[in-house]
Amino acid sequence: MIRWGLIGASTIAREWVIGAIRAAGGEVTSVMSSSAERGEAYATENGIGKAVTNIEDLVGDADVDAVYISTTNELHHDQALAAIRAGKHVLCEKPLAMNLNDGCEMVLAACEAGVVLGTNHHLRNAATHRAMREAIAAGRIGRPIAARVFHAVYLPPHLQGWRLDRPEAGGGVILDITVHDADTLRFVLDDDPIEVVAISHSAGMGKEGLEDGVMGVLRFRSGVIAQFHDAFTTKYAETGFEVHGTEGSLIGRNVMTQRPVGTVTLRNEEGESELPLDHRNLYETALEAFHAAIEGNGAPSATGEDGVWSLATGLAVVKAAATGMAVQIEAGL
Repeated sequence: MIRWGLIGASTIAREWVIGAIRAAGGEVTSVMSSSAERGEAYATENGIGKAVTNIEDLVGDADVDAVYISTTNELHHDQALAAIRAGKHVLCEKPLAMNLNDGCEMVLAACEAGVVLGTNHHLRNAATHRAMREAIAAGRIGRPIAARVFHAVYLPPHLQGWRLDRPEAGGGVILDITVHDADTLRFVLDDDPIEVVAISHSAGMGKEGLEDGVMGVLRFRSGVIAQFHDAFTTKYAETGFEVHGTEGSLIGRNVMTQRPVGTVTLRNEEGESELPLDHRNLYETALEAFHAAIEGNGAPSATGEDGVWSLATGLAVVKAAATGMAVQIEAGL
């Protein structure tokens, strides 16, 4: 059994990851929060045996094999390195870090220590996106030419905190949502982005100059261009993911979500047909793959390298939006 420590008493861990760890056969043995009161309450509410207030106590615990990091973004790098140096496997929330050098350092440290580093990009675990990837690989739409991602949502009130008012913590919609678009596009297309143009704005939710909406276009190595629209401000928009090729199109609806839902329609000269989907919990799929990787079987659903690519893309989008110029994307790996 893989024993987990949580670095961060977070909403996402409570709502999704704790249950996924347990469903995948793991155990959550400890949680770290900078607030002793919050940590104790969180441990009690979620059936966790220990609550600690500093990183050394958690990563130094012999009853912890792996850690899940879901603190604010500026803390990921140092916390991950502390866990890696203690010989713990690490599943880290996106973005891995605040800059590319730190993200690459995390990947290198994990490699040298012989531990597994994964990035919690949940969307590549969706049945919808896996079916689209398989259909493209099988040539069902011919050669991909263009893609569109609609990931404009409404940030719920209980999450309207640091994402909207703390630039030093990596707030803003780009490092929160656009990085997911980048990873999902890379996964579905099996291709890497190389250039981006973008425009961002604040429609009233973002403070301290932080963007709460962004639109842009990515260019991929193969020549595919991909449009994206991300926002915290749209209460009634539908999410979607489309890929258009020389012989057909894949239309995903309600697919940019944590929930195992959505549909994918194949359109070609024969008409329309729905791709068969086996929906299951995205996070359980991720944790099963992570446990298998620890045991030497395969890799995490999204590796540390995948996290560096999405971080590089997100940072390039930030720069492109700030400068009004096209920005080249290089992961530096």
